[in-house]
This record gives sequence, C-alpha cells and structure tokens, in this order.
Amino acid sequence: MDELSKSQRIAVAGMKVQAERLRVVAQNLANAESVGQRPGEQPYRRKLITFESALDRELGAESVRVRRVKEDMTPFPKDLDPSHPAADADGYVMKPNVNPLIEIMDMQEAQRSYEANMSTISVAREMSQRTLELLR
Repeated sequence: MDELSKSQRIAVAGMKVQAERLRVVAQNLANAESVGQRPGEQPYRRKLITFESALDRELGAESVRVRRVKEDMTPFPKDLDPSHPAADADGYVMKPNVNPLIEIMDMQEAQRSYEANMSTISVAREMSQRTLELLR
C-alpha cells in the first residue's frame, strides 16, 4: 500500500471518530433539559468520549479510534422549583450536568477536525491523480 493510500485511510479513521464525537455532543445537547419525573429520579447524565491511538497492522501505522463513551460523573446542578414533580423535600430539582456552551464548543472542534481530515483525503487524492498524469 502506498503512502498516499495510507494517509487517506488514517484520515478516514479520524473522520469516523469525529463523527462519533459529534453524535455524542448531539445527544448531550438534545438532553440538556431532560430531568427526572419523580422525586429522587436522576436527570440525564452528560456523556464523554475518549480516543486512543491504535496500531493498524494492515497499514503499519498508528491510527485513532474511540476508546469509550462514558458518563460524566460531575454533580448535577440544582434549581429551586417546589412545584416540579421531581422536586425533593427542600423543593430542589436536579438538572442535567450538560453545559450547552461547552457542548457547542466541542461540536465546533469536532467539526474542524472532521474537515481537516477531509482536506487530507482530498489532497492525497489530488496528488495521486497528478502522479498518474505524470506517468502517462
């Protein structure tokens, strides 16, 4: 396998993990207001994604993959709302530990990384085409 093909496959792996990251961010944003319906019931807990580098034996190069998606164990913020069905004895409702601003920033970073990998694929494809044209 030539180096340009390797670089394309590595970039594809990068695009896959960033797409998964975008999925997790979208899930977090969609549930940013999901609270329990009964006292003591927990709200939505934010998800976190981690990556790891992995040796792709076929390529003979390091690539990236999703290590795991786990729950963010930071405490839930509380809002005073005694009329809510999930309010505790003191009138507080646990809210999801999702900060939409952080999620949007994470989404933008994932989008930029995805686009950078897409550019890498385009450049490698263009270089391959130019090489073929030179060989004709």
